[in-house]
Amino acid sequence: MRKNIANWGNYPVIESDERQFTFKEQLSPLVKGAKKFIPRGNGRCYGDASLEDETISTLKYNKALAFDTKNGVFKCESGMLLEEVLEIIVPKGWFLPVTPGTKYITIGGAVGSDVHGKNHHVDGSFSNHIVEMELMLADGSLMVCSPVVHPDLFEATCGGMGLTGVITTVTFNLKKIETAYIKQKQIKAKNLEEIIELFEKYKDATYSVAWIDCLKKGKGFGRSILILGEHATIEDLPAAKKANPLYLKPKGKIPFPFTLPSWVLNQFTISVFNFLYYGKNFKRVIDNVVPYEPFFYPLDVVQNWNRGYGKKGFVQYQFVLPLEAKQGLVDILKKISDKGLASFLAVLKVFGKQDSLISFPKEGYTLALDIPIRDGLFEFLDELDQIVLQYGGRLYMSKDARMRPYVLEAGYPRLDEFKSIVKKYNPDHKIKSIQSDRLRLTSK
Repeated sequence: MRKNIANWGNYPVIESDERQFTFKEQLSPLVKGAKKFIPRGNGRCYGDASLEDETISTLKYNKALAFDTKNGVFKCESGMLLEEVLEIIVPKGWFLPVTPGTKYITIGGAVGSDVHGKNHHVDGSFSNHIVEMELMLADGSLMVCSPVVHPDLFEATCGGMGLTGVITTVTFNLKKIETAYIKQKQIKAKNLEEIIELFEKYKDATYSVAWIDCLKKGKGFGRSILILGEHATIEDLPAAKKANPLYLKPKGKIPFPFTLPSWVLNQFTISVFNFLYYGKNFKRVIDNVVPYEPFFYPLDVVQNWNRGYGKKGFVQYQFVLPLEAKQGLVDILKKISDKGLASFLAVLKVFGKQDSLISFPKEGYTLALDIPIRDGLFEFLDELDQIVLQYGGRLYMSKDARMRPYVLEAGYPRLDEFKSIVKKYNPDHKIKSIQSDRLRLTSK
């Protein structure tokens, strides 16, 4: 069925022939019959990674296949949403080993983007917890891979943006929990220097993330709120919650009924939001126990919140810089502040060590910014790219809609190896996307 599709940033919007399947035996004819296609989950990446003239949607291929409740091993079809996995595993005392900031992505998407969370410095990315997975290759054949079985295919699939094949099933390890709650600590930092000191001080915290005010100048430059978390034990809960510690009462969603005009999000309105958000914590340190959902997925309660960025859509700009490149972080934040293009959703995290073929994380600081599309934005982001590369950093393909090929090449030293593996399993580049062509991964 031909339809207009876009990813979460609502940019770009294209017309695509979308095909769906419910059973594995229905997939092979779709793969063999397509001319050029890209597998697609729930479209929660931000740019053009899962956009192509033909797409094969996995959303109806979403069943749980096995759950070892004793050892915490889960197997499911690739179209299953994290939300659907959580509904099964949390009541049994297990949690996702790694989760991004939304539970509305598919397991296949989690692999293709090799998602990371607030615990990367402790637990790595999603690929670190995969036992094995099965893919359907471009010729319609099935292949199982893991870190030890066809490891080249495994490595190129984790973070490979869907270019090696259609992921059909994934088996992965879970994290044991006692409750469905998080013991949370919030600490206000008066500037960038202090938030970096706090990250170092609390480096042993399982979960850590900071909201950062990218527009504030002067002494308050880089003021932030650090949010730390640990899975709460039964002893951490109030008496009323101890009787059923793994149960959370379902909460309704807040609809975002229409797309806002593009002019609503501007330097003034974002500055006001930042002032109110930073000021909401009257105390410098706040300790409390909260359900896991607002801690991990604060925006999921608002349906279609991406409409708030206007009809032109937005891009998420996410980069990582090495730990020793703190000056690069300062330089980028100063340019953003001077330009006034920052978002109210500016998130700073610390990555631990990771040596991967094509996955985004590497040890250092990562900053993600949601920025409404405006005239001159892409040229400005080109300037930021130069700073990222100058300090030895790179950009996240899952969030990208406009990176130039040389930026990808400079940031990923094993890119040629990745391309050769893609060529091995996808020899005619039958599986490709607008992004992969733009970045010259599947075109010359």
